[in-house]
Amino acid sequence: MIKYGPCDVVRDVSFALREGRIIALLGPNGAGKTTLIRSLNGTMPLSGGRIELNGRTLDSYSRRDIAKRIAVVAQENETKFPVTVLEYVLAGRFANGSAFGWETGEDIAIARNALERCDLNGFAERFMNELSGGERQRVVLARALATDARVMLLDEPTANLDLAHQAMMFRLVRERCRNREASAIVITHDLNLAAEFADEVILLKNGEVFAFGAPEEVLTAANISGVFNVPVLRDENPASGKVRVTAVY
Repeated sequence: MIKYGPCDVVRDVSFALREGRIIALLGPNGAGKTTLIRSLNGTMPLSGGRIELNGRTLDSYSRRDIAKRIAVVAQENETKFPVTVLEYVLAGRFANGSAFGWETGEDIAIARNALERCDLNGFAERFMNELSGGERQRVVLARALATDARVMLLDEPTANLDLAHQAMMFRLVRERCRNREASAIVITHDLNLAAEFADEVILLKNGEVFAFGAPEEVLTAANISGVFNVPVLRDENPASGKVRVTAVY
């Protein structure tokens, strides 16, 4: 359970995130999605219940140990002071560094590789505050990929991205989960992207789980109408065979 003052914002939410899997977290604005993500990173205290990571409660880990294990791609990525793109991505390596915090040649190579994978060649020396919203979002993903974290928490990572980079981001997350035995939870408002890339879907409404399961089980017309209060048509994507949802306005 998570409270803001006297109000229960998230309650009775229970699930397991398994290796190699992606869970999409869906729901209307104010459903508690971001609050839940913050609690899973240990930055939002629980009012009740517990979160376990590798068999230990999350609050038994230090912040540095959590940073080694959990990478976050947040909605808000504005920087308060001038920092280059490469410096920002290298900050993701800090938890794995020496006691003095100096980056190694390996750290720099990993950071540059992450930039390349996120279509950011030529951006290393640019300043974060010079970038567009979509470019910054890709840099934040690159920093997450540069970590050795086995869990990724992504809060609306495609909000500022064009169609090509939306697909790129989900592909990179999928590859990370498959090749590194990692896992991810992704908040998105794009039901069709969730259907294409997620293994499981959690549908939240008013801070509670409305439905949980495989995309084809959860993304029914009745469930979507019940949560978003809009009628939809549901069919299959002819290219992938995955669920496709179209709102009827």
